[in-house]
Parts: sequence; structure tokens; C-alpha cells
Amino acid sequence: MIAFEVNDMSCGHCVGAITEALKAVDRDARVEIDLAQHRVQVESGSAGAEQLAEAIRGAGYSPVPVAPAAGPAAAGGGSCCGCRR
Repeated sequence: MIAFEVNDMSCGHCVGAITEALKAVDRDARVEIDLAQHRVQVESGSAGAEQLAEAIRGAGYSPVPVAPAAGPAAAGGGSCCGCRR
């Protein structure tokens, strides 16, 4: 998973524009966008981080590479809330 912080993403239109730009690079990419956290995560089988970042820049936004967000298993013991049940 490749992740970016995109602080100049502020609305649903931004989400759509970024998703469209990323899908143009890899139509099979799995794109997850958290607008509130300004985070874009992409799982791509054919595009690398720089190619994806360039697509986001081409759509008019400023991506900053970040470590991907941890999933439930990484939060601690496989629990969704990290309580280690």
C-alpha cells in the first residue's frame, strides 16, 4: 500500500479528481481516501509511488509520501480497537 498526505484536498470534488487521476495510471488500483485525515492510500499492481504521486500532482494537488495507516491487525492483537482481546 502506498500512502500520501494531501492537505490541499478539501471536498468530494477533490476526492473524485484524485481517484480519477490514479485510475488513469492504473485502472485496477484500489484507492482509499480519507478526506478528514487528508490521506490517500493506493494499492497498485503496476504503478510505483512516484508515478502515483505524479498523477496526483497532475490533478492539481500536493501529495506528500507517508507510511500507510495500520489496519486492525496492526493496531494490537488483531482487535479493531487495539484492546488486545
